[in-house]
Amino acid sequence: MRAANRRMVNSAMILNQLATDLFVPGVSIAEKVVRSVLVYGFLIVLLRVAGKRTLGQLTSFDLVVLLLLSNTVQNAIIGNDNSLVGGLLGAVVLIAANYVVVRMLYYHKKADRAIEGSTSILMHHGKYMDANMKRNLITRAELESAARKQGIGRIADVRVARLETEGALTFELESPTEHEKHLADLITRLERIEDLLERLEASGNNQEADG
Repeated sequence: MRAANRRMVNSAMILNQLATDLFVPGVSIAEKVVRSVLVYGFLIVLLRVAGKRTLGQLTSFDLVVLLLLSNTVQNAIIGNDNSLVGGLLGAVVLIAANYVVVRMLYYHKKADRAIEGSTSILMHHGKYMDANMKRNLITRAELESAARKQGIGRIADVRVARLETEGALTFELESPTEHEKHLADLITRLERIEDLLERLEASGNNQEADG
């Protein structure tokens, strides 16, 4: 009987501890909200300072830094709280903070430019803009690799290459490209040759008829 009671007590203690770990936050709700908002704001500023390249053109070193960064700020958000409710609350606060920031940037263009930055021109009419590339830490090899990934075989055909505010590299081609100009020139020459051959053939037929 005593053993059965002891087992019931142990089971009740385990269930109580489980419920506490799941549903009782280790820190106050106010502290959880403040921690999440502060970390979110800090990361926005940090990524803005790091530049657009960090957002879109990740190298293996950038990826390692971002992974370590996420692990580092995790403790700043959760504090001494390992509960399920605390984690869900932190997620809700982060999503809500992001929603508020996005709406604010939509209606306030100056704030949007201050946080998002502006587009950088990396190439213009086939010429590298070395100063802009250096400022954004984009090498020629990286730019050419991004162009090949988008199906651009000749970097000389690029009219404008941009590093967008979200970190993506975009390209606009010359219209027509040098390759297209070359093909058009060849077609024109072939048409002239065909026209000349037709004239020579017609002239020969006329001479035979006169003879």
